[in-house]
Amino acid sequence: MNIGFIGAGHMGSAMIEGLLNAKTVVPENLFVKGGSSGTAEVLQKKLGFQLIKEYDAFKECNIIFIATGANLVLEILKEAAPFISEETILISVATGHTVEDAQAVLGSNIHVVHAIPNTPVSVNAGMIGAVFAKEMPDAVKAEAMHVLESLGKVEEVSESLLGTFGTVAGCSPAFVDIFMEALADGAVLEGMPRNLSYEVVAQMMLGSAKLAIKTKKHPGELKDGVTSPGGSTIKGVTALEKNGFRYAVIDAIKQANS
Repeated sequence: MNIGFIGAGHMGSAMIEGLLNAKTVVPENLFVKGGSSGTAEVLQKKLGFQLIKEYDAFKECNIIFIATGANLVLEILKEAAPFISEETILISVATGHTVEDAQAVLGSNIHVVHAIPNTPVSVNAGMIGAVFAKEMPDAVKAEAMHVLESLGKVEEVSESLLGTFGTVAGCSPAFVDIFMEALADGAVLEGMPRNLSYEVVAQMMLGSAKLAIKTKKHPGELKDGVTSPGGSTIKGVTALEKNGFRYAVIDAIKQANS
């Protein structure tokens, strides 16, 4: 399989690393066209993929990802259109457009997927929302799903929900990072070494997420299982509630999605 990338910024780079980690594609069959920032050149030295300057190399690609800024997507698709065939699957991971918008540029016969991933795709633990073109054959959809699932969990959603999905899955890693940093700061305040505090917090987050996924229990039930009457955990929960923790998180999602 040959895979192409247009764009190698934060998300493009994360997906490239994830695909190579999963051995979904080998470096010699991965073609990347970067922009003016130079990130593609830096990443190429690390990962060894094929760095290209022109779109014609994409003629040999089974799947092409477009991972550019939202304001550039449709213009770049116009430039790349002559090199995208009916056999190619185009997966856009940019915001600001729909599957129909892309097909209006490329043609309704082109297999288009609009997917919104998050940065954990770099370690194959991403959460990806995907919208598939309505007339996409099952075999083509299965091929696209196979590639996306090598990067993490994939949920098929409607175009109307993709924005909110992207906010929750895509923005929340930053919110979680702030929470992790705050937990570590609290541990340092209480005397724990900084490096150890980060390690403890990261492992706690990983374990808590795995427990929620495996048990499928309501988060409130999992919380109740840790909070004993009069114990230290419920005192900490009370402090979070007193300081508006829930509202801050809800408002963060609302503002990020506005």
